[in-house]
Amino acid sequence: MLEDYNKKRDFNKTKEPKGIKKKSTSKKLKFIIQHHLATKDHYDFRLEYNGVLVSFAVPKGPSFKTTDKRLAVKVEDHPLSYANFEGTIPQGEYGAGTVMLFDVGTWEPYKNKSVDFKKGPVKFTLNGSRFKGKWALIKFKDNNWLLIKEKDQFVSNTKIEKYKTSIKTGRTMQEIKDNITPIDNSIELTNPKKIIFKKEGITKEDIFNYYKSIGDKMMPFLDNRLISTVRCPNGNLKETFYMKHLNTDSKDIGKKKITGKNNEESYYYYIKNINGLLSEVQMNSYEYHIWGSKQNSIKKPDILVFDLDPDENLSLKNVRACVKDLKSILDKLHLKSYLKTSGGKGYHVYVPLKRTSWKECEKIASSISDLMVLNNPDKYTTNMRKNKREKKIFIDYFRNKEGATSVAPYSLRLKSGASISCPIKWSELDTIKPKDITIKNISTRLKRKNPWADFFN
Repeated sequence: MLEDYNKKRDFNKTKEPKGIKKKSTSKKLKFIIQHHLATKDHYDFRLEYNGVLVSFAVPKGPSFKTTDKRLAVKVEDHPLSYANFEGTIPQGEYGAGTVMLFDVGTWEPYKNKSVDFKKGPVKFTLNGSRFKGKWALIKFKDNNWLLIKEKDQFVSNTKIEKYKTSIKTGRTMQEIKDNITPIDNSIELTNPKKIIFKKEGITKEDIFNYYKSIGDKMMPFLDNRLISTVRCPNGNLKETFYMKHLNTDSKDIGKKKITGKNNEESYYYYIKNINGLLSEVQMNSYEYHIWGSKQNSIKKPDILVFDLDPDENLSLKNVRACVKDLKSILDKLHLKSYLKTSGGKGYHVYVPLKRTSWKECEKIASSISDLMVLNNPDKYTTNMRKNKREKKIFIDYFRNKEGATSVAPYSLRLKSGASISCPIKWSELDTIKPKDITIKNISTRLKRKNPWADFFN
């Protein structure tokens, strides 16, 4: 199945993954759209099926309008690992040019559950960030098919050219070609030598450079999510404040009007790209908290968060036991979970969700938390009151309400020690303490494989 793919490529020259057929560990089928600036600008549309990515080159890209019938030329199957490929294929190699991850998500056939990629038609539903709803692939001659948007609530006049950045890294095509993390050189860092962490001697410039280096890993979690930041304008960790409403006109920062319970309107904000993140650092925002939903689907959270916060007198052994109890329940529910340090006293557990309602999200979180308390009432509590938490671990599931936030993966914490809320492997739970990873030692971790690399897949 992948013979043609491998024959066309010299893997000593291209960084594309070798074609090895693999069975997916997920029950859901992936779809990927890649913007491919080769000899001719086009989009590659790929659907996971039978252990490979069935692939089509779509010259004009998919259209959101039902009246547009886009030519889709069936090409060789690609390996599942191609779903993570973003970069430049060198000159002289097949498909030479720049490849951007344009959208990722899951797909499933509808009507006829059997799929025929030889004769068609194939009718399916996409669940991505940019592409959603019902679509059809209709074969009309040889390898030539038509990709058509079917009528549903996701039909629109949006043009594909609207999206100019990677869904994964926030980079433009030019930035991918140049192999750089995007940064606007017009961002002037004022007071770069201002000391923020006195004991550690960490300056504003150090923090700026940290976020600049971490942009490709952190941006997928910030992308299009409403945020709150913690600002420290005076370099005094005892004088910080939360910032959650827009107060900038930066083109790299977006705004979202939110209507509150009493019909009051406020503008919240979100970061569009790494330039927006760095401009926030310039404005003395050093700690980042995110919503569980994206601004363009604000009522549909896609992340479940558990914050395990121990009483100060409890040992780390107790906290780790709590984390393991939680993972055991999530495993039994077939919910894939991810672990990170809090940068404070405990750990955070994230669970990616298929978009749901806030009510359902909170119900899932509260049910799991209540079960933990029921099983261990002497160890755990969901009571927010401090005097009810003595010698117990507070399972904070209240982060899963609309408007609530949790500290973003890779965010610096404005606490003594300059700790990072850092993604770690489950196997590292017993060896890494909540404050172990700091801005000073994280660089060694970043050279390793990203433990959350498949979070949005």
